Amino acid sequence: MREAIRDLVDAISPVDELEAEHRQDVLSWLESDAGIFRTAKPATPPKHLVSYCVVVDRSGEHALLVDHRDAQRWLPAGGHVEPGEHPVDTARREIDEELRISPPFHRSVGEVPLFVTVTKTGGRSQSHTDVSLWFVFEASRDTKLSADEGEFAGVRWWAATDISPAEGVRFDPHLPRFVDKLHRHVNGRPIGPTLSRYHSSHHERWRC
Repeated sequence: MREAIRDLVDAISPVDELEAEHRQDVLSWLESDAGIFRTAKPATPPKHLVSYCVVVDRSGEHALLVDHRDAQRWLPAGGHVEPGEHPVDTARREIDEELRISPPFHRSVGEVPLFVTVTKTGGRSQSHTDVSLWFVFEASRDTKLSADEGEFAGVRWWAATDISPAEGVRFDPHLPRFVDKLHRHVNGRPIGPTLSRYHSSHHERWRC
């Protein structure tokens, strides 16, 4: 399984210098003897795998996010990869458990992660490091949802142009970069000048 996960990460084409650094960090981590699966909540081992499930509409212009009570941020659905579980299977499982939907993977991305990040967590639980593989699913904004109210304070569709570090809303710190990468992948162009400036001048803030 470790080799299969390494192949997933190795196949990711970084969108910027920060993702290239995170990708190399993850590849080195996977080649070490360190544990990669969480075995006890909330932080054992202190660095472990997560599958993010980013649900977007067909155009990639809107993303479905959850207001996570513990993290105290707007995030994609997703969760920790169980010992021995393939991250693709984690993504399928988590999106069903958290939102009660079973959408297909986005047709332009497929059953592979588009993005990889290494993030020191905050929120209410003990801080730890999430190695997140970002999978992309496709659904209509009319899709009926049944989110876990114990875990999430809210769930809503966000316009891609509103997912910005300048909006005053607490998102996953890497989400604006992911949205820009997805937009480039689906539509062949960046989401807009705000995120282009973010790439060049603000990414150091989130270095782990």
